Amino acid sequence: MTEVATSAMSDQLLVIIDPVARRTDGESVRIAKDVLSAGAATKVCLPDGPEEFARALQRRGSRRPVVIGDDRALVRAVSLLHRQRELAGSVLSVVPVGSAVGLTTALGVPSSAVSAARAVLEGVERRLDLLVDDSDGVVLGALRIPPVPLSEAGSASTRAPWLRTCQSLVRTLVAARPARAPSVPAPGPARLRVEVDGSTLVDLDQPVEAVSLAPGGSGAAEVEVRPLSLGAEATPVRAEGRTVTVSGADFRYRSDAGVSGPVRTRTWRVWEGAWGLTLPGG
Repeated sequence: MTEVATSAMSDQLLVIIDPVARRTDGESVRIAKDVLSAGAATKVCLPDGPEEFARALQRRGSRRPVVIGDDRALVRAVSLLHRQRELAGSVLSVVPVGSAVGLTTALGVPSSAVSAARAVLEGVERRLDLLVDDSDGVVLGALRIPPVPLSEAGSASTRAPWLRTCQSLVRTLVAARPARAPSVPAPGPARLRVEVDGSTLVDLDQPVEAVSLAPGGSGAAEVEVRPLSLGAEATPVRAEGRTVTVSGADFRYRSDAGVSGPVRTRTWRVWEGAWGLTLPGG
């Protein structure tokens, strides 16, 4: 992971305030905006929806984009820059505001509006790995097959922090989105083939309870497969690799900001150091 000092005080910032953040915590939005405006030249955009959000980001010019919002807003910004093939040359900053900020804080962004805004002004750029699938979708944090249901607890140390992040994201989807969130079937054993860099980690003849993968931070994905246990808890199977393919019966998966699928096969590749995020120095 590469660190690059930023001269944020002399930067011109494009501050994009997500509409969900404005509705859920206007006070934190105001505080963050005041801190940023006091430390740098800022242009503030108040998009009403995803299309205006995308236009604001696309027309940023030389201004450094700062997103005030939750995990979905951060994922939206990364996805847009990836599709425009401008992610490698961009540095994103984020001030987490909302109830679903587990991913953002897990990446190292302070949870308070004041501290996060100061990190935008005084922090350093860190290049982070990204998972990109064969439909050009991106994953910043962790991915789980089958999707984690709302009722599943996330306190087990072997499954945190990505499990808590997923649950927080789902609660926000249910509370904030006017449209119905995709239904998630109760998890159960699945028959999936999991291949890491072309080698089969588990095949269709071995039912599994769960598969998870996440960028490992060193140019490889960390993969964990939990076999179906009929008695004592089965030992997870773990591996690392740059390419992960999962195939089998139709399956859904939950990543940073929601549920995808059903699909019969999906391949994720690690893009090392693909995106830059401003984080506190030190």
